[in-house]
Amino acid sequence: MKETTMLRKIIAIALIGLSSTATNLRAENVEILNVSYDIARELYAKINPVFIAKWQAETGQILSVRQSHAGSSKQARAILQGLQADLVTFNQVLDVQVLADKGGFVSNSWQADLPNNASPYYSLPAFLVRGGNPKGIKDWDDLARDDVSLVFPNPKTSGNGRYTYLSAYAFALNKNGGDHKAAEEFLRKILKNVAVFDTGGRGATTTFVERGIGDVLITFEAEVENIRAKEADGAYDRVVPSISILAEFPVAVVEKIAKSRGTEQVSKAYLDFLYSKEGQEIIVSFNNRVNHPEVVKANADNFPQVKLFTVEDVFGSWPDANKTHFATDGVFDRLQRR
Repeated sequence: MKETTMLRKIIAIALIGLSSTATNLRAENVEILNVSYDIARELYAKINPVFIAKWQAETGQILSVRQSHAGSSKQARAILQGLQADLVTFNQVLDVQVLADKGGFVSNSWQADLPNNASPYYSLPAFLVRGGNPKGIKDWDDLARDDVSLVFPNPKTSGNGRYTYLSAYAFALNKNGGDHKAAEEFLRKILKNVAVFDTGGRGATTTFVERGIGDVLITFEAEVENIRAKEADGAYDRVVPSISILAEFPVAVVEKIAKSRGTEQVSKAYLDFLYSKEGQEIIVSFNNRVNHPEVVKANADNFPQVKLFTVEDVFGSWPDANKTHFATDGVFDRLQRR
């Protein structure tokens, strides 16, 4: 009888220990790093606490999300060089694809792993001009005039800058019946008018807004509207061009790192949250365009209609566009030297 009682006590103590261990595992602090482009800082700072609360309620885990922001291409290189990213939220497909091609950091099927080519939202290059639009800027044509000074990120270091360059080129091709020589001459004039080539979108914003350089800042429409919301009424105007390139914002779990850190599940859940109605409502509040039908309908009046082409429509593919225009001694380099 005494042996039976003792055995029961031992089993009870063991069960208590197992329960305590399980509780500690559930409550264990978990940390992930979101490596992103440089003008998304405020967006993800808003998303993070909402997702953190949701994750803790569902799993019991205490989560922290760190952020890293810089030019999208610079961030991709940093990961290849050792930055321990659990997930990426970039603004250009090539900057994710390079992580798949070099070292298998992300899955080769990453674009098929999530909806909309793994792009939870999108935007397009638009123009921020001084209040009252003193230079009368209406479309891409006006950016090639001799009296207009421009600021936008360097296409060599910024996905934002590449979208600007390719959108201007697409406009010129459309206007000139597909004549590439005419398009190159148009881009030469635009590049000649650039006062400052910053390495990323946020640097370009600082140059234009805080340093007061340039007549036009070309950046994502979302950034244009976010700047206008922060500044005094009438300080700046938005101009949305008639034609632009669809700017996708691709995301992926950096599986090679997340698996080693045990964060693959939470990183995937974080990206899934971006597609949820709650996530899409936060994203659209920062003036990004989204695809969730209910959120699109509720915000339709905030986004002007614009004719959007994809990179594939105009340039064949991102690798083709990159090789032709942005590789060493490509069209971009050649036009800058002229």
